[in-house]
Amino acid sequence: MIFCEKAARICDKAQYNEASFFEVLLLKFHLTMCKACTKHSKKNGQLTSLCTNAKLHALSEAEKNNLKEKLKESL
Repeated sequence: MIFCEKAARICDKAQYNEASFFEVLLLKFHLTMCKACTKHSKKNGQLTSLCTNAKLHALSEAEKNNLKEKLKESL
């Protein structure tokens, strides 16, 4: 049995496929008994889905450096 804090960490890791098989088993067992963590897990999955569907774009290193230079020049 794991506590909710550890279950939340495993849930976060599982969202990004970073949790081990044993951790996922522990999480699933915990979720069968804990409604709060089940709700957290569901919300976490929804957030991941929204971010994936939003097709977010991060700046490249060159774009970041260019932006930093423009900010320095404006000061």
